[in-house]
Amino acid sequence: MYKGKKVAVVVPAYNEERFIAGVLTTIPPFVDKIYAVNDDSVDRTLEIAQSIAEQNSHIMVINRNERGGIGTAVTTGHKKALADGMYVIAVMAGDGQMDPAILDRILDPVVEGKAGYSKGDRLSVPQHKKGMPAWRAFGNFLLTYLTRIASGYWHISDPQNGYTAISTKVLSKLDLGSIEKGFAFENDLLVKLHVVGARVLDVPHPARYRGECSKIKYLQFMVTTSWLLLKDFLWRLWVEYIKRPFSKTSGGAKHV
Repeated sequence: MYKGKKVAVVVPAYNEERFIAGVLTTIPPFVDKIYAVNDDSVDRTLEIAQSIAEQNSHIMVINRNERGGIGTAVTTGHKKALADGMYVIAVMAGDGQMDPAILDRILDPVVEGKAGYSKGDRLSVPQHKKGMPAWRAFGNFLLTYLTRIASGYWHISDPQNGYTAISTKVLSKLDLGSIEKGFAFENDLLVKLHVVGARVLDVPHPARYRGECSKIKYLQFMVTTSWLLLKDFLWRLWVEYIKRPFSKTSGGAKHV
C-alpha cells in the first residue's frame, strides 16, 4: 500500500520484448497489484511477462488475443483494478519511458485528495524536454492547445503523456467503453474527465527515452487526433451547456 491506499499499476504492452522485463521488475514494492496487459504482441512480450509473473505474485498478466490499441489495453487493466477494489490506478507503458522512481510523485495528487486524475508533464519545464525530438515536441505543443480547447482544462500541458494516476471513484463515473481505443486515448479521456467534473493536475518530470522506436505515425496521428478533438469539443459543449442544464430544469438527474 502507499500512504494507506491500495495501489495498482497497469502496464500496457505491444511488442515490448526489449523493455517489458525492465518495467515490471522496477515498479516500486509498495504497489499492491501490477496488471501487465499484452495487446496481442507478435514477439516475446507475453512469454517474458509470464515468466516474471511466476516469480512475483503481485503481477497478473492479461493476454489479449486480438489487438485493440493502447486505449483498449489500458481500459482492460482499469476494469480489472476496479473489480479488485483498488483505490488508485497508475499507468506505466511497457516501453520503459516512464521512470518508476517518480511513481510516488504521480500518485501523490490522487492519494492526497488534491486531484482525481494526475498526469506527467514533460513540456512546462524547458530542461525536461531534453532528448525529445524537435518535431515531437512541436506536435505535443500543438496538441496541448487543441486538447485544452476540447477538454476545458486550460491549465494542462503534454496531453500525450501516458504516465497517469486516477482514483477509482472518478474512474467508476466514466463510460470506459466509449473512450478512444488508440493512441489518442489520453486526449479523449481528458474530455470525458471534464464532463464528470474531475480535478486534473500535472506533475512535471523529465522526458525519458531509452532507444525505443515510437509506434505512432505522427502525421496521421495529428490529423486523426485533431478531428477527434473537434468532435469531443462539440460533444462537451452539448453535454455541459445544453443537455445537462435542460435536464436539471426538467427535473432530471443531477450531475455527480
